[in-house]
Amino acid sequence: MFKKLYCFRLQSYKIIVKDECITEFFFVPLHPYYIICMKEFVISEVKAETAVLVGLITQQQDEAKTKEYLDELEFLADTAGAVTVKRFTQRVQGPSQVTYVGKGKLEEIRQYIKMQEEAADDDPTGETQPVGMVIFDDELSAKQIRNIEAELKVKILDRTSLILDIFAMRAQTAEAKTQVELAQYRYMLPRLQRLWTHLERQGGGSGSGGGKGSVGLRGPGETQLEMDRRIILHRITLLKQRLQEIDQQKTTQRKNRGRLIRVALVGYTNVGKSTMMNLLSKSEVFAENKLFATLDTTVRKMVIDNLPFLLADTVGFIRKLPTDLVDSFKSTLDEVREADLLVHVVDISHPDFEEQINVVEKTLSDLGCSDKPSMLVFNKIDAYTWTPQDEDDLTAPTRENISLEELKKTWMAKMQGDCLFISAREKQNIEELREVLYQKVRELHVQKYPYNDFLYTVEE
Repeated sequence: MFKKLYCFRLQSYKIIVKDECITEFFFVPLHPYYIICMKEFVISEVKAETAVLVGLITQQQDEAKTKEYLDELEFLADTAGAVTVKRFTQRVQGPSQVTYVGKGKLEEIRQYIKMQEEAADDDPTGETQPVGMVIFDDELSAKQIRNIEAELKVKILDRTSLILDIFAMRAQTAEAKTQVELAQYRYMLPRLQRLWTHLERQGGGSGSGGGKGSVGLRGPGETQLEMDRRIILHRITLLKQRLQEIDQQKTTQRKNRGRLIRVALVGYTNVGKSTMMNLLSKSEVFAENKLFATLDTTVRKMVIDNLPFLLADTVGFIRKLPTDLVDSFKSTLDEVREADLLVHVVDISHPDFEEQINVVEKTLSDLGCSDKPSMLVFNKIDAYTWTPQDEDDLTAPTRENISLEELKKTWMAKMQGDCLFISAREKQNIEELREVLYQKVRELHVQKYPYNDFLYTVEE
């Protein structure tokens, strides 16, 4: 066996260290949390970990917005299999470059973790669980993670690593797994040094002090760190090459699809794109009330009134989407770039659906797709709720006081009637959606293929 065995958890990796050297990277999901030892078929499953969430209230992000972000972060944690037990927020000018939150707030979090650990030890039923991780709502630097871990003595994740964990769980095809692995390595590379903090004493410590360890880590740790960095850089190069090959294959496949209009379902994550895809194409794309239930792009051929076209279900967008993730999923997002028509699906029952629309539009703009023909489809009208405002209340009505009919009128006027309101789950207004989709696809088809002899419905 190993003389020394260190196990680190970094996003979706279990990293085995033999004699201060990384020997294996195992790609495993956050929940169930598997511990894999030496590639043997020895697997132990641990209970779902409890999580604490941390967010900041700033001038750019008020308290209400921070609550919305933490609600989404909790949904992400739940999707990954973690149970949220506590939230911490702090009002600051900006995040601390050292520990993200201030020293006082960090101490408050530490005391809570200690209290939960003591409560778990004193619970004879075993139902009380100690805090397993602290999740921060923004991306943390390697320095911040290292400093926070030193204080809290628990696993530290940020929003990016949590999203990558979920993507690792959801990836099914070779393409998706390659894309996720590339994003993981890109995230890991600048944070690699934190894995070697256990060598600081051997190397004489870190920092700017004198001696053999005066700069970072010297000796074996420094050598191994550079070796691991080269290995990861080499792996990134190989993954990029593999994705280029996949991209070329998909480009060829798209060319072989014939003279068909391409329609892509786009939108925020968990707005019901896959459910709509199943309803329209009568297929069985995986759909679940979880974030990022769909990771692999699915393309189906559809025919409405003798008019064939291609319909693609794409990965959902999200706030604070990591740049590396967008870059890694280039070949998947090419389905959006190559589309002739974008169907922007919106969850109208979400209290913050307008910001979700803005997030999707900004992401589409970053992809160079903002000028494509599009249509707005508000889904989940069956789940929309509102509370009538009291007649004596003279304050301005909020989103919670606006009825669905009022909202429809507002958006119909704003979009000049170019939007639909449906329920994919309850199959409400689906025929209207099919009719509008047919008209838009037909217009594009006539423009793009004026001499094509596809059969259309005869108009009298």
